[in-house]
Amino acid sequence: MITRRLFCSTLAACSLLAATAIHAQERYITVSSTTSTEQSGLFGHLLPLFEKASGIKVRVVALGTGQALDMARRGDADVVFVHDKAAEEKFIAEGYGVKRQEVMYNDFVVIGPKADPAKAAGKDILEGLRRIEAVKAPFVSRGDKSGTHAAELRYWKAAGVDLAAKKGAWYRDTGSGMGPALNTAASMNAYILADRGTWLSFKNRGDLGIVVEGDTKLFNQYGVILVNPAKHAHVKQADGQKFIDWIVSAEGQKAIAEYKIGGEQLFFPNAKR
Repeated sequence: MITRRLFCSTLAACSLLAATAIHAQERYITVSSTTSTEQSGLFGHLLPLFEKASGIKVRVVALGTGQALDMARRGDADVVFVHDKAAEEKFIAEGYGVKRQEVMYNDFVVIGPKADPAKAAGKDILEGLRRIEAVKAPFVSRGDKSGTHAAELRYWKAAGVDLAAKKGAWYRDTGSGMGPALNTAASMNAYILADRGTWLSFKNRGDLGIVVEGDTKLFNQYGVILVNPAKHAHVKQADGQKFIDWIVSAEGQKAIAEYKIGGEQLFFPNAKR
């Protein structure tokens, strides 16, 4: 009996050691990214293809762009994949990133009630926002320092709307990602700025639809950056660069273009190779 117990204990210990060794040998990188790349389903499409091609697994932490860049500043990511060019260039200038490469683009849209009580519909984002503010129609903001939130604030400013002075019950800061913010807008029958990719994949639309689209100001560029190993020596430079090289390669760009929902393409590759 003792011998059998000893054998079973030894076998269990060996199994645990083997599992630990396998886990230790697993190659993976951590990518801090905007929520839109995950909530749109794009990463669910891309990452299995990259893992099959490279043998490298990708662990994604989906945050607003500002938080994703801060995570990388702390050395908690190997790669950042975000969409706020000004913030990305600042990240590079501070020495936290090696090089910014453009990957793909889509556009922002204003979502709102199909009845459009603010009469904001059209192709002019600035005029649309002015009309929303003029009648104090409910508006949901991500309020999370994401790329989408940064774009929204730029549009309000360009529209001549001083949010600091005019915020009220009509303007709802959620501090949440794109999907949860869209859920809030649906429950309130409110207007919201969203990236088209997440909107197309969003199911709980309620009575909402696209109100403003087609303005060139709504262009939404995504970039990818390797975190600088000179700042954080533990950064997986070689494997992180392999991910970047793949995402901007012909294979990766083709995979981005092929991702569609209901026959509609969500992202448009534009890497410069």
